[in-house]
Amino acid sequence: MKQNYIDGNWVDGASTTANINPSNTSDVIGHYAQADAQQAQMAIAAAAAAAPGWALSNVQMRADALDKIGTEIIARKEELGTLLSREEGKTRVEGIGEAARAGAIFKFFAQECLRLRGDKLPSVRPNLDVEITREPVGVVGIIAPWNFPIAIPAWKIAPALAYGNCVLLKPAELVPGSAWALAEIISRAGLPNGVFNLVMGRGSVVGQAFLNDRRVNAISFTGSVGTGAKVAQACVGRLAKMQLEMGGKNPLVILNDADLATAVNCAVQGSFYSTGQRCTASSRLIVEKGIYPAFVAAVKDKLASLAIGDALAAGTDIGPVVDQSQLEQDMEYIRIGRDEGATLAFGGERLERDTPGFYLSPALFTDCSNDMRISREEIFGPVASVIPADNYEHALALANDTEFGLSSGIVTTSLKYATHYKRHAQAGMVMVNVPTAGVDYHVPFGGSKGSSFGSREQGSYAAEFFTTVKTAYCGV
Repeated sequence: MKQNYIDGNWVDGASTTANINPSNTSDVIGHYAQADAQQAQMAIAAAAAAAPGWALSNVQMRADALDKIGTEIIARKEELGTLLSREEGKTRVEGIGEAARAGAIFKFFAQECLRLRGDKLPSVRPNLDVEITREPVGVVGIIAPWNFPIAIPAWKIAPALAYGNCVLLKPAELVPGSAWALAEIISRAGLPNGVFNLVMGRGSVVGQAFLNDRRVNAISFTGSVGTGAKVAQACVGRLAKMQLEMGGKNPLVILNDADLATAVNCAVQGSFYSTGQRCTASSRLIVEKGIYPAFVAAVKDKLASLAIGDALAAGTDIGPVVDQSQLEQDMEYIRIGRDEGATLAFGGERLERDTPGFYLSPALFTDCSNDMRISREEIFGPVASVIPADNYEHALALANDTEFGLSSGIVTTSLKYATHYKRHAQAGMVMVNVPTAGVDYHVPFGGSKGSSFGSREQGSYAAEFFTTVKTAYCGV
């Protein structure tokens, strides 16, 4: 049984839960501790006690610890990536890539420890100096999702530690294995007791404890819009700092002048890889009418060539949906799309494979409008809607007609339209001739509208959330 990690010790939970392989539901990966409210309080108390000392710790010590963590993750990327794919369902290639990214994130923030800048300004009053510095927020509660079970915890934990905060990590209940493996590596990095704590358990118990406790100074959350709203309410109620990354209904615009091969690659990669279970997935394919028939035909041909199967099997292009509940949600949206009058041009069928799993063929809807539910609500599965556009201006209007604003893409050979789209797309991230899903580890990640709230994640911009600014005067 894999235990929780609290105050420098591995401790049993109040109960355990089985971690099930979505590629083979008869495969139990392991049993993982589930904390109760009392154990969550123990972790909060440990982090709060450790916070003053860690805030004033030597930056070289922090840098060395984070670099050590990153080095081990990269050295073990195949092992960790295989575990990730076994419990989450993305292909082994994708899992290994995600593990490598997590390692790179820790190594990046190892150096950020040494680059925390401030300002020294002259005062408008005589004989005074002014210093502006950044200090840690304190105790940070991290509530992570299941779709990137090592990368997202990494890009929250690493900057939190780099800037001198103590961490409480609650991973998603579906994917405790990757978080536990990451915590085990962190536990050997030389951090003082209480600086990092892993508290596995239910969101309604562990997550709620983080939200309610005034000793938790900040919450970094990635998950659904509904849960994000509850997190926001709780944080506002006690004036805690918050960072919310929520949903997306990301558009990919295909113009008549697009290179067809590039358009198909961007659409299929962005919409269906990782089983479509990415907040940056391009689930709305907005296609100018002149290229519409050729584009749809080419996407269908490409989808027909993809191998849907066990995430760990060589040659698999798309793995299973993460669990039964998500599969049922995907199938319900496929039914909704049909009822709304969209044409199911490809896929959308439950698949049987050699092992029992949650397999679904990628679903491509055509003849869609932007007001259909399948075009407006986040499905979080391998389902995409193709929406016709009269011209570039119409396509841009359709792309921006959404309550979300995470990632937005365009495929075109026109510098004029590419430049205009980058400026006018209402999203935090804009992609030209590349898939909407896929962001480097050293650049800011985040969106606008209903997709994100608070400062950006990743890169040097992470300092905005994980630090607070202090202004100090000194008479000379």
